Amino acid sequence: MKIPPVVREVLPCGLTVVVEPIPHVRSAALGFYLRSGSAAESAENSGASHFLEHLVFKGTATRSVSDIALVVDELGGDVDAFTGKEYTSFYAHVLDEQTETALELLTDLVLNPRYTDDDMEMERSVILEEIKMVEDTPDDLVNEIFLDTFWPGHPLGRPILGTDETVGRLSRANIESHYTETFHPENMIFVASGNVRASKIVKFLDKAFRRVEGNAKRYDWSTPKPHQHVVLRRKKELEQVHLLLGSRGLPQQSSRRFAAAIYNTVLGGGMSSRLFQKVREKEGLAYAIASYHNGYQNGGYQAVYAATNPKNLKRLLEVVFAEMRTIRRDGVTPEELALAKRSLKTSILLSLESTVSRMSGIGRQEYYFGTHFSPDEIIEHIEQVSADDVREVASLTVDPESISLTLLGNMKGPGITVDALREAVA
Repeated sequence: MKIPPVVREVLPCGLTVVVEPIPHVRSAALGFYLRSGSAAESAENSGASHFLEHLVFKGTATRSVSDIALVVDELGGDVDAFTGKEYTSFYAHVLDEQTETALELLTDLVLNPRYTDDDMEMERSVILEEIKMVEDTPDDLVNEIFLDTFWPGHPLGRPILGTDETVGRLSRANIESHYTETFHPENMIFVASGNVRASKIVKFLDKAFRRVEGNAKRYDWSTPKPHQHVVLRRKKELEQVHLLLGSRGLPQQSSRRFAAAIYNTVLGGGMSSRLFQKVREKEGLAYAIASYHNGYQNGGYQAVYAATNPKNLKRLLEVVFAEMRTIRRDGVTPEELALAKRSLKTSILLSLESTVSRMSGIGRQEYYFGTHFSPDEIIEHIEQVSADDVREVASLTVDPESISLTLLGNMKGPGITVDALREAVA
């Protein structure tokens, strides 16, 4: 069955609406994407976007928190939110017959939040506990420490949740000012995918947002400059040392992003990857090891995460460095290239079975590119990647001038220097 084309419309209020009708499914995923995340905050207001994500669910002009909970339960699907570095999302996944109710609820949440001072203090306490939870989650914590050290003082280096200090001092005035600037239709994208009618959604949103006042404020940030480092955060209660080895990466919009995806897949993106096979299967140095790439509007980073016994750290790093150097020098084999392409294509095609995945993909494409790419277009870009393209990405990311290491564990010292890192990947 042929799927109707994606409908994109910018309403007079400034709200961008993107709808993908899929008549043959029985579900719908819909949500608001705000051009506001932790990077769209001043250092003093760090954590404001995430704080607002919590407060939005405390009530609206016409619904109490229990009313909201009742509607969510009646929908029988999923209503949730998340805050990222560059955007925040409020979304729902429901049966197609519940689309109208979900649309009305989500719109009410973002347009008419109402919360008391008591609500603020309650959520402040919850968020402070959430921050403590990161401290108890080594793989999250080592990533937070790495970014704070790799991009010091830059908006992308700050934690999404904020810190004990910043969350503790956020006032109602801070929160309301941040809401006025960012929860504005000009800073919003609405996306829906599933058995929905685009004309009905556009008509509802046009009416709902027609009377929104105020001026939107959009924050910009420069490309962060990597700060090369070796840092150890000692945590005596940990049996393993958790490490994050990272270097400069590519921005989300880079034309080399498809080659970067293949490089990452070959290096440490799955069970057949070089790092998984060498580090875990061949030498038994770690249970968990993986590589990943995070790209943003400006800049990005390539990383390898692993957890191992401190006595195995030196050997594990030797193996990782060796594989990174080999790919930079020799590239990938034809078999690796074909397998990585097949893996990425499979992931894309399987995601088409989920309206949530389709909605999320369209939302990110609109945010970063202002347009929509079909799965066939993306697959064609993947197919065009050559071994030389992958080697070029490796030459950029296996970088002696930015390679950095963050360690978390019960160790007296890192046992490695920045100069040693440079030599290891030279």
